Amino acid sequence: MISLAGIERARETIRGAALRTPLVRLEADGPAEIWLKLESLQPIGSFKIRGAVNAVRQAPSGRTAAGVVTASAGNMAQGIAWAARERGVPATIVVPESAPKTKLDAIARLGGRVVKVPHERWWQVLVESRFDDVEGFFVHPVQDELVIAGNGTIGFELAEEAPDADVVLVPWGGGGLFTGIASALAALQPDARVYAVEPETGAPLAAALAAGGPVEVDYRPSFVDGAGSRALLPLMWERARPLLAGSFAVGLDETAAAVRLLAERAHVVAEGAGALAVAAALSGRVGAGRIEAGGVEAKKIVCVVSGGNIDASRLAAILGGATPE
Repeated sequence: MISLAGIERARETIRGAALRTPLVRLEADGPAEIWLKLESLQPIGSFKIRGAVNAVRQAPSGRTAAGVVTASAGNMAQGIAWAARERGVPATIVVPESAPKTKLDAIARLGGRVVKVPHERWWQVLVESRFDDVEGFFVHPVQDELVIAGNGTIGFELAEEAPDADVVLVPWGGGGLFTGIASALAALQPDARVYAVEPETGAPLAAALAAGGPVEVDYRPSFVDGAGSRALLPLMWERARPLLAGSFAVGLDETAAAVRLLAERAHVVAEGAGALAVAAALSGRVGAGRIEAGGVEAKKIVCVVSGGNIDASRLAAILGGATPE
């Protein structure tokens, strides 16, 4: 858990960089109200600007003089590149070879340098919290406490905007977004139950909850490139476990349908990971009366739409009724 004082400080630190994003109602048939926290409207199209800016702005200038380094599939990369540009230092981003072109192009526009590595090497960087091939101040995209505190500012906003929410659904990539939001809500809105949502193509959190501890799972890359993995980061399991009401794993077809619905009903562009929470809300497992069917009882659900950076070709395929490979 991250302290409320740390999240309050982050709120002041990121002022002028990250937006206070709107909370809007999704017009969709279902057993509960569904509300959308639109982090896709941030300047970089993702919530990641909150944690990145908090970490870089609070870092001593001497530590960032040689530049800033992170490992990211795309969105944290943009956040770090944005924050490094503001500070006037270079940004180097270690990305997996499968990183989508849309996100790589955005990194370049922000002045970031990309280093592509195989997925296994990229995961090793996350586990070890360092990349010795490049000089610079390393900001972990998930488990850095200042990054998590920045993410927690979303929970602060939700406590003010939706104090009557029963359930908050949060996409799970590495756990930093979930832990930040759930930490804030645990202090400010303890009756709200916070659930994590993963893609079925890589759902180590669901497996860990079932097994009582972290285990490796089969992982298949998909258009949900901001979430899904083979394993949990051990530190994030320890931090998130006391805050978890539970988790959901949703299919790729469900996620594509959620992307399509967001575009059609809310005029919102969401990437795959950004639509995970909505897919879970629409799955029939959450809502009024669902407890009798083994689901989750809720009258008001908040879905965090974490980002909107999706390749145009993938979005076109989804809008045409397909699920991208």
